[in-house]
Amino acid sequence: MKWTEWLLLSVLRGLSRLPLRVLYVLSDCLFPVVFHVVRYRRRLVQRQLADSLPEKTAEERRRIERQFYHNLCDYVVEILKLQTIPIAELKRRVRFEGFDTLQDEMRRRGKSVVFAYLGHYGNWEWLSSFALWLEDDMQAAQIYHPLRNKQADEFFLRLRARCGGANIPMKDTLRRILSLRASGRGLMVGCIADQSPKWEAMHHWTNFLHHETSFFIGAEHLAKRLDAVAFYLHVSRPRRGYYECRVEHTCFDTTAVPDYALTDQYAALLEQQIREEPALWLWTHDRWKRTREEWERRRKASDAKSRSEEKD
Repeated sequence: MKWTEWLLLSVLRGLSRLPLRVLYVLSDCLFPVVFHVVRYRRRLVQRQLADSLPEKTAEERRRIERQFYHNLCDYVVEILKLQTIPIAELKRRVRFEGFDTLQDEMRRRGKSVVFAYLGHYGNWEWLSSFALWLEDDMQAAQIYHPLRNKQADEFFLRLRARCGGANIPMKDTLRRILSLRASGRGLMVGCIADQSPKWEAMHHWTNFLHHETSFFIGAEHLAKRLDAVAFYLHVSRPRRGYYECRVEHTCFDTTAVPDYALTDQYAALLEQQIREEPALWLWTHDRWKRTREEWERRRKASDAKSRSEEKD
């Protein structure tokens, strides 16, 4: 590790020891810099808000935009705090409802794996604390996409493991889940599936926020293959620094539902949640940079190339 990287990590850890109320003052100071000076991805955010929430007035969308950037700055300082926040305080600030009932029903039905669907909504890093709400016969894991920057990747892996959950790289999901399940304890896996898949990972499209949208279907595929349980985790932020998470729409027999039904339901529930409080979703992600029209054009070109190669 370079000395500059070591120094940066030391500064970040030092900041994390400040009380949250002080860090939120820092967030308030950060907002005008990000919003007015840097103007971080503001054109993208404005375009996506206009396309996704056309029923809102221009003034309403401006308020959502400003509140989103306030929340984004809070997210940054909350990530800093996650390095050193006492586990008991984190459990007090992030509460989960419905886990007891879910775990009891899993035991009754003889189920060993459950997938928790959620989105980039609120502070998804703090939600790794769901591991604290599981009973002794259950273990936690979260699927993640490794970052290109090695230091940044290691930083977030340490944060996500603080509460005891295992980190599972997306490309190694099935093997790691089978390995964890072999321990004899049940397993709850957190899945954030609202990113934009790459062209080769696109298989299904659904309507989402007035766009034809492709979602990752890996969690659904695995849930069916493993005869797992699936549910949606509804997240709300009643006030600054506090999150409430609720188990919703649990499916105990994923093998019985039609293909893509779980993904379609996830998209519908996430959209409903976004409409409840739009400023809590990650609008700086270029969600619709890959269109269905371009995907179909590429697929047709690939099919034509394959047929030509077969003839040769």
